[in-house]
Amino acid sequence: MEVNGLFSSWWVNVLIIILGLTISTKADKMEFSISQTWDSQPTDHDPIIIKLYPDNDFLMMEINAPFFNDPPAPSDKKGPFPKLWDYEVVEAFFLGADEKYLEVEFSPHGQHLLLFLSGRKNAIKMCLHVEYIATVDKKSSTWRGIASIPKTYFPPNVNRFNAYAIHGSGEGRQYEALFPVPSIHFTHPDFHRLEFFRYIEFDKLLAINNTLSEEWENALRNAGEELTCKED
Repeated sequence: MEVNGLFSSWWVNVLIIILGLTISTKADKMEFSISQTWDSQPTDHDPIIIKLYPDNDFLMMEINAPFFNDPPAPSDKKGPFPKLWDYEVVEAFFLGADEKYLEVEFSPHGQHLLLFLSGRKNAIKMCLHVEYIATVDKKSSTWRGIASIPKTYFPPNVNRFNAYAIHGSGEGRQYEALFPVPSIHFTHPDFHRLEFFRYIEFDKLLAINNTLSEEWENALRNAGEELTCKED
């Protein structure tokens, strides 16, 4: 699907990732490594790597992670999927002014979930469209994903960030965090503890929005009316 005339740019980036080529660019790139559980314990597997870099009016998010296939794929269909957090997933949260934030979730099987939130845990819109592709290497038990997130999806003045990963089933369910909470302070994971998010120089990736985008204005105006997923 063409998005703002950048179809070719999107697929060039996808091919670069799939073929394992090096991206040569002068633009800033940020790389993060998730290697702790939600409560500050070391994980027992290779870290999950998240890279962020700009592409015109889009933020590219690249994921390189171990593939657990636990739980299995939520659906045979790729695209927006509700309650994706119940499956194997990598998530990122971008926090702006007035507790407005964008939550993005990506599955190794091609499903995704993007949400606007205004206030802690207060989703006002979900299942936004995004260009996303994921590939699994069963031989190495790893997966790679790349998403092209429109600039207009980010709330004003993004300056705090956190990222998470989830996999496993039942008592083996694992919750991991880039910036975890201190050990023994909490009894259960909660990815919306905004006070533990950390500063990010977001303006090095995209020019910071100082005002609400049209997407955000519409979501606030129709808060609660767009909380279902439709196929792309």
